[in-house]
Amino acid sequence: MADEGLEKQIKALSEKMESVEEAVSKVSEPYSQLLDYIERFQKISSSYFRMLGLYQRYGAISPDLLIPGVKDSISRDIVKVLFERDGQNISQIAEKLKELRGTSSRRIVRERLKELEAKGVVRAKGSPKSKDYWLTEQYVDTWYELLGLGPAKRQE
Repeated sequence: MADEGLEKQIKALSEKMESVEEAVSKVSEPYSQLLDYIERFQKISSSYFRMLGLYQRYGAISPDLLIPGVKDSISRDIVKVLFERDGQNISQIAEKLKELRGTSSRRIVRERLKELEAKGVVRAKGSPKSKDYWLTEQYVDTWYELLGLGPAKRQE
């Protein structure tokens, strides 16, 4: 009989423990969500301060910071144009450069694109007569890492 009473008490305690665990789980759920939000906020603020540091150091936040070996402004502007919209041909790039700079030459754009391709900044797709130019995945990923934004989203 004593064993039976003890068994009932253990069963009752077990049920109460289960209900307490369930209640604690429900109560702690918003806190875990709050921790997720705090973690995201820390990542965003870290990226923001990293960008402020870049701006303070270089006076601008621009993708051409990653290619310090490129001295001419036309190549840097080509990188900016492709960063705004990948997959453009020489004519489209030259037209956009004309809007940005006031002048543009298809011949010079072609030469600069060959140089940028040799440095691994851009890659060409298409036939020899009709090519579209894209920033390389490595270059774009490096840019996003520099900003602290994580991997780039592919849009091809």
